Amino acid sequence: MMETKSQTYARIAKEITAVIEGEPSATARYATAACLLSQAFPYYFWTGFYVVDPARPEELVVGPYQGTLGCLRISFSRGVCGAAARDKTTLIVDNVHDFAGHIACDSATNSEIVVPVLDEGGALAAVLDVDSTEFSAFDDDDKAGLETICAGLLSGAQRH
Repeated sequence: MMETKSQTYARIAKEITAVIEGEPSATARYATAACLLSQAFPYYFWTGFYVVDPARPEELVVGPYQGTLGCLRISFSRGVCGAAARDKTTLIVDNVHDFAGHIACDSATNSEIVVPVLDEGGALAAVLDVDSTEFSAFDDDDKAGLETICAGLLSGAQRH
């Protein structure tokens, strides 16, 4: 019997938790999540993290990811990642070409979901960005699964 999408997210969340247990490095935690998520879903084209730059707190810098070349820096005032970071809210974009201010890091991307990653104090630490070459690739199951994963990602980690 094939897993549902929700079941796959639950399984991946458990795998990520098991691998990162006791790991203090946020970078290692992000790398683990990006790797396991990118391998779990065939419609994921680019999977990775943009981390808040402590020297430029209104800017994200590329962190661990799986996929083609990512943008190096994204201002909170630009694109889907910037909007999700600025508002600390998950964004699902069915067609990135219709999103005002979208940053085309790779022209093959057609839809996107971005989930904020908050540290234990509730401050924004990063965003998880997942792109797909398919239009309307992400739904409420993706949102719920990724939010659950991101919520536990920094528990016990050092921010930098």
